[in-house]
Amino acid sequence: MDFSEAQRDMRRGYMSGAAGVLASSLAWAAATASVYLLSPQQAVWVLFIGGALIHPAGLLIAKVLGAAANHTRGNPLAGLAGASTFWMILSLPLAYVASLQQIEWFFPAMLLIIGGRYLTFGTIYGMRLYWMLGFALAGAGIAMGVLSVQPLLSAATGSAIELVFAVVAFVLHARWAKQSA
Repeated sequence: MDFSEAQRDMRRGYMSGAAGVLASSLAWAAATASVYLLSPQQAVWVLFIGGALIHPAGLLIAKVLGAAANHTRGNPLAGLAGASTFWMILSLPLAYVASLQQIEWFFPAMLLIIGGRYLTFGTIYGMRLYWMLGFALAGAGIAMGVLSVQPLLSAATGSAIELVFAVVAFVLHARWAKQSA
C-alpha cells in the first residue's frame, strides 16, 4: 500500500475524519453544559470522560452514516493515528494540573493539546482542513489562556470550532467520495 492509497483508505473508512470531529464537538458541548449547570471543576471530568468516548462515538456515527468505520489491515497510517492518541493521553495530566492552578487554564490547555493532535490528521487523511482545524483550536487556546477567559466561553469555543469543521469535513468527504466513485 503506497502513501496516497493509505490516505484514501483512511478517508474511506472514517469519512475523512468528519464523524470523529463531530463526536469531539459533542464532548466539548457536554463539557460546556457542565460548566453552566454544574461547575468548571466537574466539566473537567466531563471532557475527560467524553474525550474517552470520542473514538467509539465517531465509529458509531460513521457506521450509521454508511462508512466502514475501519481501515485496511496493514495501513501504515494507523500507527500515526495511534501514536498521536498516546501523545494526547500523555498530555492530559498537564491540562489537569493547570486546572488545579487556575481553572481558566484547563480548556485553553485542552484546545492546544487537541489542536496539536489534529495536525497529524492532515497527514492521515491528506487534507489541509486538519491543519486549519489544529491551528484554529491552538490559536483559540493561546488567546483564551493569555486572556484568562472564563471556562464557559473556552469550552463553548472548542465545541463551536469543532462543529463548524465537522460540517466542512462532511461536505468535503461527500465531494471526495463522489469524485472517487
